[in-house]
Amino acid sequence: MSKNSVNRDHVVLMGTKGGPTIRPGSTMPTSSLLFLEGKYYIVDCGLGVSRGLIDSGFQLRDLATIFITHLHSDHYLELGPLLHTAWTAGLKSPVNIWGPKGLDVYWESFLSSMKSDIELRIDDEGRPDLRKLIAINVIEEGEFLKTDKISVTAIRNEHPPLIDTFALSFRSPRRKVVFSGDTAYLPALADFASGADLLIHEAMLEEALESLLERIGNGDERLMKHWLRSHTLASDAAKIASTAKVKTLALHHLIPSDDPDYSHRNWTDVAKPHFGGKLFIGEDGLKIELEK
Repeated sequence: MSKNSVNRDHVVLMGTKGGPTIRPGSTMPTSSLLFLEGKYYIVDCGLGVSRGLIDSGFQLRDLATIFITHLHSDHYLELGPLLHTAWTAGLKSPVNIWGPKGLDVYWESFLSSMKSDIELRIDDEGRPDLRKLIAINVIEEGEFLKTDKISVTAIRNEHPPLIDTFALSFRSPRRKVVFSGDTAYLPALADFASGADLLIHEAMLEEALESLLERIGNGDERLMKHWLRSHTLASDAAKIASTAKVKTLALHHLIPSDDPDYSHRNWTDVAKPHFGGKLFIGEDGLKIELEK
């Protein structure tokens, strides 16, 4: 890979599965890596994020900024283990984490559970204090982060029963990349994503939901109701992208992502009639380079 290719703005979809379950041969829960204006940003930390980062060529000791869109386990279960693993891999600089209210409780509980190990490694190995490196910040609607490289803006999406759940827009002087987060069909996202270089939108394949419910085995009609009221059909995600006039749409957080009876063709068949731009169907490790 050329140096120019490595340094080009891009997104890696590290984990593309909707929901926390993993099965033999399945994809991993949600996590993404954004490289914009020479800086890396992690969006969501589902199970497998540490391995996904390493497989993407990212050095864990270089962690700096992480965003958690909402407090469902498939989006933050591995946040603590990621930070601890990065620390053992040489992390010694501050890490800023942005997420909903309540994320600090998770982090403090993780630190409490690992107290003996952390203190042992500080005393026995001479490492800096992990607890002093991490700052938890609360996402608010509107522009909540601005640096000399980018600005990050949030809107609340619709993902009941949660309230503090967000779509995120990353803007630089040259780029705009939008993550829908987990959301029901939300027309306001078209304005939020207007003109984006890349919209990364969650998606469900309606025809595959019944068989997915059967495979899960320990849910009932309430799980199906949750999907239908809290997530977006692939066709509706494509409509949002079309209305927003985005250049590229990537379907992410796929429900389901691991049913052998359904392929990328099924997703494309329901999305393409509604969106004429470049379309990607998420798969773990997929790298999407933003156009020059």
